[in-house]
Amino acid sequence: MSDSATYGLTTGAVARRLGVSPTTLRSWDRRYGIGPAAREDGRHRRWAPEDVAMLEEMCRLTASGAPPAEAARIVRTARAAPGTTGTEVPGTAGPGAVPGTEPGTRVRSAEPESYPDRPGGPRRDRPEEPGPARQPGSGNGLPLGDVRRECRGLARAAVRLDGPALDALLRDAVADHGLVTAWEEVMAPTLHAVGRKWESSGDRYVEVEHLLSWHVSTALRQVMPAGHRSVAPVPPVLLACVPGEQHTLPLEALAAGLSERGLPTRMFGAAVPAEALDAAVRRMGPAAVVLWSQARSTANHALARHVAGSSFGVKGARTRPLVLLAGPGWAGRTPEPGTLRPGGLREALDALSRHQAGVRAAPPV
Repeated sequence: MSDSATYGLTTGAVARRLGVSPTTLRSWDRRYGIGPAAREDGRHRRWAPEDVAMLEEMCRLTASGAPPAEAARIVRTARAAPGTTGTEVPGTAGPGAVPGTEPGTRVRSAEPESYPDRPGGPRRDRPEEPGPARQPGSGNGLPLGDVRRECRGLARAAVRLDGPALDALLRDAVADHGLVTAWEEVMAPTLHAVGRKWESSGDRYVEVEHLLSWHVSTALRQVMPAGHRSVAPVPPVLLACVPGEQHTLPLEALAAGLSERGLPTRMFGAAVPAEALDAAVRRMGPAAVVLWSQARSTANHALARHVAGSSFGVKGARTRPLVLLAGPGWAGRTPEPGTLRPGGLREALDALSRHQAGVRAAPPV
């Protein structure tokens, strides 16, 4: 029999398995009593299977947004419950499941939530649950600042490279808050925090950023399955990044929002060459064109003017597309004639919806 089978896993081996640091495991043991149930005299910590199961549940609970102290309380209660063993802690309800609850129940943090879009008003107004819903918090070392609790859980899952947890958390964020709030207050802040950490840490955290981006993209594409809602009989909205721009996720969020509203889109993605964009506009005759620029170095104002001046249609009834200059790269200059610069996802969706409604109402040529 192997040494690991006899005595359990070392702290380092468990840390690698869970995607957390050994320091985190030692801290959980010291601060919350989440440690091996038995210790051998003269030996380092050894984690038995039931101990590892307990740690896996601790990771799932913190990834769902529960504070570590609350997650530890739930895990300790489950381990101490009569008639249970440590291997029963994780359960079968998936990430964020609370031991002893029905499958599918997600843990709710002791921190109150404040969702002004929900019936009954924000929970912070309820006297039994005082305290802020937003507060600076750790996402395993990511610079999150003042964010929703869901951001901290999302960041913890990303740093652990926990793909299943990311899928569940992103799906829950969209279901609980709607697409716009989920993007602007959960997904985008976490992506920005990972990006800042990557930029300040050399080559570290690249894998975290790539994994999180992939799962965010997947969640956005699942917001409105193809064919779920009929598409309005209007020309599409063309979505493209300007030449040299690689950030596509904001456009994917916009595409998801337009799909929710039943408006057709054509996504061209990252770094579309000017010649290709011009050809696509002239071939398709879009009602609107959204050009994304993340940095001022990529904001191509000459290209924006050219697209806004494009015209198509029969002689005597030629039309021009509305051009939205989206992203922080366009800031600092007055928008060109025929262009708009929306302040965020909701503003962009509303502007495009109003424009498409006008196109739909126009009499046929």
